[in-house]
Parts: sequence; C-alpha cells; structure tokens
Amino acid sequence: QVQLVESGGGLVQAGGSLRLSCAASGRTISTYNIGWFRQAPGKEREFVAARIWSSGRTYYADSVKGRFTISRDNVKNTVYLQMNSLKPEDTAVYYCINVQDLRVGLPRPIGSWGQGTQVTVSS
Repeated sequence: QVQLVESGGGLVQAGGSLRLSCAASGRTISTYNIGWFRQAPGKEREFVAARIWSSGRTYYADSVKGRFTISRDNVKNTVYLQMNSLKPEDTAVYYCINVQDLRVGLPRPIGSWGQGTQVTVSS
C-alpha cells in the first residue's frame, strides 16, 4: 500500500490560493488513483476531488468546481490540489488517499487516512 503525506495547508484570506501536496513514498504514485477529501470541525469528512488516471476521468465536488484543480507530477511522485478563490467554508483538514473508481457515483476511498493538512480561510 502506498504511503501518502499531505502538506501545503495554512492560513489564507478569502479569495486567496493554496496548493496542497500529496507526496507518495514507497510506491510510484502514477499507479494509484488519488482523491482529496476534507473534514471541517463538527462535520463529516466529504469528497473534494479525484482523478482516475487510467481513464482520464476527473471528479469534483460541486462546491469546488471551477476553483480547485487536481494534478500530478510524476517526477516528484506527488499529486497536487490547487485551490483558488478560497472561501471561509473551505476551512477544513484536507486528506489525500487512494481511491477506487466506482464508475457510478463518486470514487470510494480505500486504504488508511493520513494526518491531513489544515486549511484555514479567514473572511
């Protein structure tokens, strides 16, 4: 199983941008489909974005469409989540994880959750 470590979170003002990184160790990240999820205080973890590399399908939650972009750097063995036009409601701990494409509905997370990276958007 691939080990994934999130980083890049921080404090940003509304309207700002952040780029989160999901670095893989032990395995080549290009062989895995990676998704991003987030969990805000007092709320359940929710899907944010995922890319199914074998098919090219990309999934985004409606709340982030047009603002967030998922990408991959094979040389750095890292998947990124570029977040633009951030809103206070984007405040959460963000996690990356291996996902399974169910083809119907959203990709399903598989494996273990990491520590995540905190994103705080001030108004």
